[in-house]
Amino acid sequence: MTIVRSENTKQELPASYFQQKVRRSAIDADPTVLADIYQDDVNIAIWQRKLPTALQKSVQDFLLANSALKLSISVTPESLLASLQDSLGPKIPINLCNDISQIVDMFCCLFELQRTGLRLTVLDRPMCPRFHVDRVPCRLVTTYEGCATDWLPHASVNRTKLGMGSNGMPDNKSGLFESTTDIQTLNCAEVALLKGELWENNENAGLVHRSPEVPAGQTRLLLTLDFIE
Repeated sequence: MTIVRSENTKQELPASYFQQKVRRSAIDADPTVLADIYQDDVNIAIWQRKLPTALQKSVQDFLLANSALKLSISVTPESLLASLQDSLGPKIPINLCNDISQIVDMFCCLFELQRTGLRLTVLDRPMCPRFHVDRVPCRLVTTYEGCATDWLPHASVNRTKLGMGSNGMPDNKSGLFESTTDIQTLNCAEVALLKGELWENNENAGLVHRSPEVPAGQTRLLLTLDFIE
């Protein structure tokens, strides 16, 4: 897949420019829905799933023992298990390792990657609280515990209000979107592919999303996978 870059800034383009591109979501309980990210008009693909009860319990126990976890490593599908155990020792449950291994394998196979950048992070506050787009080809996100990622459908966004275009105003007052009912939220355990600005022919159509507010006293366990150039 060819990735292109652009020097254009959103502030240089009229609002009408962003309306010209049509983007939609692809959502299904079948994991093959993730392959729909290759369709030009899809900028988010969501595999709807729930974790088995035993894995939910393992994740909760893992969170209690690793409340400050911030792991960032480069892995291959073959090295994933050993890399996690080297980094975290016996603290990480094998069923959680196996689930992450399946997701890494799917991600690398789908995009024909030899290696991916993996982040496994415990959060008690939003990591990216403002709506934004990622300057990446595509990013996988899934939340194992706690609240999950917020996102906006392409047709609901006034992209001229992203970043500096907000003129310092909060997202709910800048005109970025018309109503809070426009905000969509992933469910815990769902696996999503977020198409970014550096996907070929997806300039100014990357998925607009943000980290959710984490309720006081709660945490979330977030896994992300990225391309490695």
